[in-house]
Amino acid sequence: MDSSVFDNNLIRFLFLFGAAGGLVAFFVALSAWLGPKSMNETKAEPFETGMIPKTDARRPFPIKYYLVAIVFIVFDVEVAFLYPWAVEFRNLGAAGFISMMIFLVILLVGLFYAVRKRVFEWK
Repeated sequence: MDSSVFDNNLIRFLFLFGAAGGLVAFFVALSAWLGPKSMNETKAEPFETGMIPKTDARRPFPIKYYLVAIVFIVFDVEVAFLYPWAVEFRNLGAAGFISMMIFLVILLVGLFYAVRKRVFEWK
């Protein structure tokens, strides 16, 4: 058999990584070179709408947004674990059932804690 430089997986990965990086750098340089360079007052405004902002865009959001987002992510991850468990339920036996029930009880305690702390109330 003929041995090649690309027989090693690390060489293949480095070549692919370099080619992708080079392509990205090429397109960024191309857009900087060919892109429009005119700047005016309208383009300096946020979102180029021409509307004058009423408040500072960097003002902090209420913590409720972040809490709801974290609860959403937790239950989204729960569903990602629940589907494979449901598919393999018969093959896992009692140990799989007990471990999933412990997982669900922990999530249920977290949900009750969030409800008790009034995370979902918007006032």
